[in-house]
Amino acid sequence: MPADLAVIGLGPYGLPLAQAAVAAGIPTLGYRTGPEAGSLSPAELRRMLSGGFRPATDPAELGRVRTAVLCAPTPPGADGTPDLGPLESAARTLAAHLRPHTTVILESAVHPGTTEDFLRPLLEEGSGLRAGRDFHLAYSPSRVDPGNREVTPATTPKVIGGLTPACTESAAAFYGRLTDKVVRARGPREAETVQLLETNYRHVNIALVNEMAVLCHDLGVDLWDVIRCAETKPFGFQAFRPGPGVGGHSVPQDLTGRAGRGLRMVELAQQVNSRMPGYVVQRAATLLNEHGKSARGARVLLLGVTYKPDLADLQATPAQEIAQRLMELGASVSYHDPHVPAWSVLDRPVPRADSLYEAAADADLTILLQQHRTYDLQGLSVKAQLLLDTRGATPTGAAHRL
Repeated sequence: MPADLAVIGLGPYGLPLAQAAVAAGIPTLGYRTGPEAGSLSPAELRRMLSGGFRPATDPAELGRVRTAVLCAPTPPGADGTPDLGPLESAARTLAAHLRPHTTVILESAVHPGTTEDFLRPLLEEGSGLRAGRDFHLAYSPSRVDPGNREVTPATTPKVIGGLTPACTESAAAFYGRLTDKVVRARGPREAETVQLLETNYRHVNIALVNEMAVLCHDLGVDLWDVIRCAETKPFGFQAFRPGPGVGGHSVPQDLTGRAGRGLRMVELAQQVNSRMPGYVVQRAATLLNEHGKSARGARVLLLGVTYKPDLADLQATPAQEIAQRLMELGASVSYHDPHVPAWSVLDRPVPRADSLYEAAADADLTILLQQHRTYDLQGLSVKAQLLLDTRGATPTGAAHRL
């Protein structure tokens, strides 16, 4: 069966899109752009293959689809801005096989202006075609919440911004097959800035509660009770919760040096959130000291080292820095995570605890970094000599909370 859609990049954005397209009955081609974090269980892969999904290694196949969606990763570069190298490579590959009347959509996380100023010239130069005349070009911010079973592609509105009104309508027609609601932006820059706003909204609000966590600890106030009460307000408030740091694939962007000025709030949020791993280690050392132990030589067990619960994704996980800092203090660090069979820090393998309860009972300090569903936190709080909960997930009074 010929494919109708090509998803280029099968990472955390492309793979969910491919799954949604197959579920909607769209024959889909998946083209990897390199080593990517997205993964499928054998059962999921069987379902996709039987539903019309086909992995491709020959780039020539990209020229036989009506719609191509670029989901290449844009990881933070050395200066903190998105690295467009993988996107450039994917765009050049697509351009070499691009046919007239194809709809090309970008979903990668990028700065406003990237679709028109960066992607468009690559596609036009490589194909000899003109965007808006010979092929359609649009941007749509990816709205994926990995591990969230309550949010589905069908119920998640998609924002579309096309180079021309016809480009917008062509992209909207495609996404209309996947979702109940399509929202049309004025153009690609507006759609790209939607992604910017949504990403920064998350980081800024997490930074606020992270600062509140530090303040409330100093004041002797139970922040988790504060949040519980505050989220009953039916207007003007959305609950965010603190943690040991912010991980994941969404990189906050302040546009410093690009738009003439930066977003000061975002820059400050980055500073606050980047301090959290150090704060967790500081709290850990203080707890050990209060119980007559030194961080040097202490046995510390880290529970949950992924960036998000119930996923195997280690992208930008704060557990990495926390483990490194503990090792630098001389602690003996081990970990337990049902989703991570092996883990390394500073190119050294970290010992993995096989028996969770025995490891917690043996450790001088256990730190809950990620709240996986499989963890019996009540049981852990009983077994652990000393438990620091960075997620506020343990029963009240059962552990020391962040």
